[in-house]
Amino acid sequence: MENVYDLIIVGGGIVGMATAYKINTRNPEKKILVLEKESEVAAHQTGHNSGVIHSGIYYKPNSYKAKLCVEGRRELVAFAKEHNVPHDICGKIIVATKPSELEYMNKVFNNGIANGVEGIEKISAEKIKEIEPYCVGIEGIWVPCTGIISFAAVTRKYRELFEARFSQSKVLTNCAAKAFEHHDCYTTVVTSKGSFNGKYLITAGGLQADRLTMGAGVKTDARIVGFRGDYYDLTEQGKSKVKNLIYPVPNPEFPFLGVHFTRMIDGTVECGPNAVFVFKREGYNKTDFSLGDTIEALKFKGTWQLFYKHWRFGLDEYQRAFSKKKFLTGLQQLIPSLTMEDLQPGRAGVRAMAISPEGETLDDFKIEAQGNMLHVLNAPSPAATASLGIGNAIADMAAERFSFN
Repeated sequence: MENVYDLIIVGGGIVGMATAYKINTRNPEKKILVLEKESEVAAHQTGHNSGVIHSGIYYKPNSYKAKLCVEGRRELVAFAKEHNVPHDICGKIIVATKPSELEYMNKVFNNGIANGVEGIEKISAEKIKEIEPYCVGIEGIWVPCTGIISFAAVTRKYRELFEARFSQSKVLTNCAAKAFEHHDCYTTVVTSKGSFNGKYLITAGGLQADRLTMGAGVKTDARIVGFRGDYYDLTEQGKSKVKNLIYPVPNPEFPFLGVHFTRMIDGTVECGPNAVFVFKREGYNKTDFSLGDTIEALKFKGTWQLFYKHWRFGLDEYQRAFSKKKFLTGLQQLIPSLTMEDLQPGRAGVRAMAISPEGETLDDFKIEAQGNMLHVLNAPSPAATASLGIGNAIADMAAERFSFN
């Protein structure tokens, strides 16, 4: 039998590549194949995110997100230092701008303490001004272990090490998985470049995660719904108003962190994102449309339940998507002196949200296991930060279920 591998991983984003790297490191004799449908790894969520190394402060204590973000962050920073991946542990502030936000700000702080996030402290309005002179708030949280990095560069480094250290393993790009055929002792993955046989299978498809999971014959009630986030860049004059990272206190009723300011590793400063439903899962422009993606999303009752629960937020987000003035008003909550001249159009990303039929977003990372397969169904932020932690967790599952080391 040709093209036989001990393990096939479908998806060359940061989670798929971290998983391949971690499992092969533990099992150097195993022959592993990573399949990526785009021409390069990290083409979608990984390459379109804000590049923030998250601390772990937001997440429910004892959740996968909390545990793997904190562990993964520490390992990621050590990895970046060892392999000379440019990064900067610059710290960030989370800023409350009105009294009604203080209760949830305190909950976030307490989560950080429970999750073992090092160095966090509550800060006064005066201290906010010391750290970010143009930012206005009544209280805040200083998070010194937050940083910035290019997660696409991290993923390329995972790939480089994976292919250099394990000569029998490889990454195939421009290779889309089309179908899965299950046999007694292996699974055949039918792709755009032929068929490949794997004793074990892992999928980590991000925006395509539910399709891959169900395509492999695993039942799941959850579906992936995409939300585009549009960013503005600060102009040269606008950049002087932001030193590092400024975040609002997140709204606990809305499953996103709110518009924020991020100094990127290349020195640019982004502000955003909003969060609007996309009519194409991998559509990064406001007018991108896929009839198939749209019909699939709107046939799922969970999409309508989500819209019904959050329609006020959704309407506001859509207005911001098409109104620079409305976007600016949101940003001015944190930096009142910001003007229209400080903003110029930036890029966009699409975030995969796993939604239940009841319209609830899946709060935590979710990995489905069945037979000789593992499927990463839900890995939203902070998955990039947590990638090595997730890779370790999946390697542990592989050790248990696949008899790997």
